[in-house]
Amino acid sequence: MKNNKRGEYSEFQTKIMQRFCVYAALSIAAVIIVYLFLWKQRGGDWTVRFLEHFMRISHEQAFFIYHTFFRSYKEIFFAAAIILIFTLLLWRLFQWMTGYFKEVNQGIDALLAEDVAKIHLSPEMKPFENKLNAVKQTLKKQKQETALAEQRKDELVMYLAHDIRTPLTSVIGYLNLLEEEPDMPVEQRAKSIHITLDKAYRLEEMINELFEITRYNSSQIRLSKKTVDLYYMLVQLSDELSPVFSVHGNSIVLDADEDLTVYADPDKLVRVFSNILRNAAAYSYPGTEIIISAKEMEEQFVISFQNKGNTIQKEKLSSIFDKFYRLDKARISYTGGTGLGLAIAKEIILLHGGSIRAVSEDNTVTIVICLPGKDC
Repeated sequence: MKNNKRGEYSEFQTKIMQRFCVYAALSIAAVIIVYLFLWKQRGGDWTVRFLEHFMRISHEQAFFIYHTFFRSYKEIFFAAAIILIFTLLLWRLFQWMTGYFKEVNQGIDALLAEDVAKIHLSPEMKPFENKLNAVKQTLKKQKQETALAEQRKDELVMYLAHDIRTPLTSVIGYLNLLEEEPDMPVEQRAKSIHITLDKAYRLEEMINELFEITRYNSSQIRLSKKTVDLYYMLVQLSDELSPVFSVHGNSIVLDADEDLTVYADPDKLVRVFSNILRNAAAYSYPGTEIIISAKEMEEQFVISFQNKGNTIQKEKLSSIFDKFYRLDKARISYTGGTGLGLAIAKEIILLHGGSIRAVSEDNTVTIVICLPGKDC
């Protein structure tokens, strides 16, 4: 890693070193030239002539002053010349290096200004340019994700307002009816109470889902793993959900080994499979099969759920596991739920150290789950 970083900045370091060496060589050359010119050659004659003209004295007097005050203190003048030359060239070197900081500062300004153009720096500052552009892309992605999250939250408020209002209106309506008609026939009263209770359960389910996804996000969920008979779990769940599938004439086909076991939290795993199957029931074509397959591959378990339904566009496929996302925004109260079913499934699978993904083509939707083996 360190060698890679050295390689990244080698061009920049070389450029600075070259410039420093050039300025050092110029400084030494300037000092030598000053010494040779002023003290060894015609510089002395020019100094004497200057003193003659400026002080209006004779040549002998001017030469005496030059020899007494200049030649006798040549070390002081020479040191002053060295300091002056090195100071000027060092200032020029710092001024040149400041240009790099100005370039970086302009790049930072481009980040703060959210400029869409790519940041460009000097060729030797390519590593800085790459990092600034990487930060720019990261900020852009974070901004998009934040905007998407805000959009999802706004959608959630809208959906909840509709979903909660619908059963709540029914509950209030039937309770008012029961209160206003105390002499209502027993059969009608029982029917009204049943509908009211059903709507109340619907509200409870929605609230529980919201609390559950909040607990997953805050990492308050703990797994209680043990060896689970995966085949038996899928058979039992298929039987329990058969009424849900029979509404539209759908059926479940299970393809799995009977001795298949997995090390996981059984309650959480049932929740995952149930959410996926209910989602399949909501979006499958009537009279089609939902195929469940499970097998062990390379120290992991692969469970897939395949149903016949409208092909999901690729740009939407990666979003179906996002919180509050609904594939069909028109189906709110009956099939859409709170849009948390698949999001909860994803959180549970990730908590198990597994992965979940969706594939959709040719009017077929497949959700694939990978769970690690006991030794993974």
